[in-house]
Amino acid sequence: MTRNVAEQLLRYLGGKENISALAHCATSLRLVVNDRSLVDFEEIDKIDLVKGQFEISGQLQIILGTGIVNTVYAEMAALTDIREMSTKEVSQAGVKKQNVVQQAVKTLSDIFVPIIPAIVAGGLLMGVYNLLTAKGLIIDGMSIIEAYPGIEQLASLINTFANAPFVFLPVLLAFSATSRFGGNAYLGAALGMLMVHPDLLNGWGFAGASLNDKIPVWHILGFDIQKVGYQGSVLPVLVSAYILAKTEINLRKVIPSILDNLLTPLLSIFITGIITFSCVGPLTRDIGFFIGDGLNWLYETAGIIGGGVFGFIYAPFVITGMHHSFIAIETQLLSNIATTGGSFIFPVAAMSNIAQGASCLTFSWLSRDKKVTGMGIPAGISAMLGITEPAMFGVNLKNKYPFIAAICASAIGCMYVTAFHVKAQAMGAAGIPGIISIRPESVSFYMIGMLITAGSACGFTYILRKREMRKLRLSQAN
Repeated sequence: MTRNVAEQLLRYLGGKENISALAHCATSLRLVVNDRSLVDFEEIDKIDLVKGQFEISGQLQIILGTGIVNTVYAEMAALTDIREMSTKEVSQAGVKKQNVVQQAVKTLSDIFVPIIPAIVAGGLLMGVYNLLTAKGLIIDGMSIIEAYPGIEQLASLINTFANAPFVFLPVLLAFSATSRFGGNAYLGAALGMLMVHPDLLNGWGFAGASLNDKIPVWHILGFDIQKVGYQGSVLPVLVSAYILAKTEINLRKVIPSILDNLLTPLLSIFITGIITFSCVGPLTRDIGFFIGDGLNWLYETAGIIGGGVFGFIYAPFVITGMHHSFIAIETQLLSNIATTGGSFIFPVAAMSNIAQGASCLTFSWLSRDKKVTGMGIPAGISAMLGITEPAMFGVNLKNKYPFIAAICASAIGCMYVTAFHVKAQAMGAAGIPGIISIRPESVSFYMIGMLITAGSACGFTYILRKREMRKLRLSQAN
């Protein structure tokens, strides 16, 4: 049967000459086609084993499910004579078909996605700490550690574990970014360590020291270089990692191979370090503050209108992959939580995910189609828990009106959470589990926002479905 499926896919994809790259992940075939116009997407959807398809980052991904995807891939590889490729190679092939903006977003995605587990782990631990220390959240008028003093040290330990990924964020970022830019990842890690060295003024104390004119400096050859760390910073690390990678690559071209292992690492770190602390760091730190403050100002000033617009466009951003660019901004907001109050992006993402999940579940329940129900219900539940791609690409976008219902519902939910200034204190799963990441005083508003969003999505999906069914009956009558 899988041989037959592979042959059908190959036919509807425009033949083996139209496929330039092929690989698979746990559930999906991932491929890049030369000419998109030769692909018959409607016929691919009709194949029994195909559970959905979507395009992202220049790739076409066809969802088949675990186990099945391996055998279909093997048949496809045999039919196309394409050598075994990794998903990374397919991704790189897809990037060549993207414009400059898409490539920039893809680069950010490649840098941040590998470190998300570390940030999420810290964020969820921070959520646990918030639960233990928030007054009145569980026990009236008291926090849990006030009611049970014996666990105070446990809470302190959890807080230390939670803060570690954010305190040493430049190490994680520099490691990932340097690797992405083609340099030695371990030199990147060394650069990150340099940027949070304990001999430097802690980055979170920079504002206070600046106001008091007490910023420590190095006096070198008549120049003053600020001895300031970059704890919690994003943009300075990304730019410095790029400079490090390019410096290393260019040095290897001119340094004799016999001296390469000695001089290249030494000069790469020294040159990049000087540039970072003298020029790049101060400039990009200010730009990062400006971006974060600007978004915060927009959020606070535009109010529910701004929140509604952001909620409406968030899912379309996910389609393009541009939502990965928000990770950098969100990390900056969370790293400077004392001044920003937390991340307003997280609640927006959560409302969008809840809306996609609710629309998917409603459509699947109303369709009465076993294939749609079999895929839609698990996908809808997954979206409610923070993973929207199966619901969005496999059900909602394919049928159009559930997606329209979802983005409208997301706008309504985001207007509500914006009105009550709901913000997250940590990163986590943007959905129902996100409760643990929200500021304790905003949890009830967050939960009400989810209910409003889900109810709106169900209602809009039902109304739009009735409209579609009416149009279908009229067209059949004519």
